[in-house]
Amino acid sequence: MSQTFRDPQSGGSLIVAWQAKARSILIVGGGAVAAGRVFNALEADANVTVVAPKLCPELEYRAQAQQITWRNRTFEDSDLDGSDMVLTAISDGHESRRIADTCKQRRIPVNAADINDLCDFWFMSTHRDHSVQIAVSTNSKAPRLANRIRRQIASSLPRGTGQAVEQIGRLRKRIREADPRPENSKRRMTWLTQLCDYWPIEQLAKLDSDNIDSLLDAYVQDHDPQSVRIHSASESSGMPSPVLRSRTLTPDTPNTGEPNRGRLILVGAGVGDPELLTVRAHRALKEADIVLADKLIPEAVLDIIDCEIYTARKFPGAASEAQDDLYRRGLEELAKGKCVVRLKQGDPFVYGRGGEEVLFFRSHGYESEMVPGLSSAINGPGLCGIPVTHRGVADQVLVISGANRNGDLPVVPQFMATRTLVILMAVKRLEQIVGLLAEHGFPADLPVAIVERAGCSDQRTVRGSLHTIVDVVARAGHNPPGLIVAGYSVNVLSDAAIQDRYLDPSTLGLHSSE
Repeated sequence: MSQTFRDPQSGGSLIVAWQAKARSILIVGGGAVAAGRVFNALEADANVTVVAPKLCPELEYRAQAQQITWRNRTFEDSDLDGSDMVLTAISDGHESRRIADTCKQRRIPVNAADINDLCDFWFMSTHRDHSVQIAVSTNSKAPRLANRIRRQIASSLPRGTGQAVEQIGRLRKRIREADPRPENSKRRMTWLTQLCDYWPIEQLAKLDSDNIDSLLDAYVQDHDPQSVRIHSASESSGMPSPVLRSRTLTPDTPNTGEPNRGRLILVGAGVGDPELLTVRAHRALKEADIVLADKLIPEAVLDIIDCEIYTARKFPGAASEAQDDLYRRGLEELAKGKCVVRLKQGDPFVYGRGGEEVLFFRSHGYESEMVPGLSSAINGPGLCGIPVTHRGVADQVLVISGANRNGDLPVVPQFMATRTLVILMAVKRLEQIVGLLAEHGFPADLPVAIVERAGCSDQRTVRGSLHTIVDVVARAGHNPPGLIVAGYSVNVLSDAAIQDRYLDPSTLGLHSSE
């Protein structure tokens, strides 16, 4: 076979969320470890039976409250009858082994505390916040360290994460009730994806019944979720606000004659990690009176801003209208003498319309200060282990956009083996792009990578070949924003690249065995 796929990494566990509601779970033991197992089982709405001659205070409380069934004696084999899962938490290792062996004979999943070789499954270190459950497993190698990792993950979650999930669940149910047709499942998914991907989690957590009604109305009327104005009891106004239906502003719109007292700074936010902002960009954000931000600016960058953030509401079919809204707000604040930062993703002058904004504000008497940012076109692949140039492999880079002004596919030159091609804003058109590259002589086995959310904590690289990448992405899914990298430099720093016939091993600092 000419196709190759990634090899599985053995030694892991199959992690699933088992639906234990109304299932029968038998727990042998009455001490503190058993109490922990009981609590986890009750949180999963299981029917819990405890077999032990003596109970710790917590289990005594649960037995008196009829949360569990208590069999006041030692274990008997008949206790297994009707059990869907068995957990042993006793100090007698010999008896634990006998119980586990009996369970295996009867094909009942079993976990024996502190006896790893008897376990069909492990218990993980878990964090619970409403419907959000996060579990960390070290496959029984370092359970204490798993607790530390779990605490670190939990502490990094935005405040209100669990409540946000609950509110989205309520909204999702309302939308399905209002529009239950199976043929509209993709529309429902796309609409909710926009809401979940672009609204701050803290704002989602604050949704109340009135807000959910407003969002449901927006869905029914086929309005973008960003067009909904959200108010809470403690706020006079919320975010985001509706798209403004004002007159169109163009570079030809005359200046109002007001004094040019404000200061305008055009800042590149880079690739997503606030630590990768330039020192000058960080200082500008701290000095700003208001920040006009692109829709895709990561929350981690927005979190360092102390002033008001006005977010561009760009969505399909209304990009120019959203741009007009930003122009209007920018002119209003500049006329008040404010320090206005226009924050754009990546570098403003690399497919960021930065030049257009400079010309617009110049026509109104305001000169922009320029603060460049790291462009995802070059630095995105690099952060994910893909050098766009590499001696002996790739000596040139071509950056193009997959989202041309009229929706046309990009113009692609004929294939050159030593060129790395980076295509921005094109993952949604991946199948068309692949076909276009094939028409221009790009070989089927050419390495291709999808670089997602580079510089963010959840960055990911999906790899394949020109022939396989569409299927790979279909299986793995896509988490925007992302870009496409095509060329032999894609696998230069991966282990598999050493065997690639297009790669000279000496370029990796390795020596060929031949």
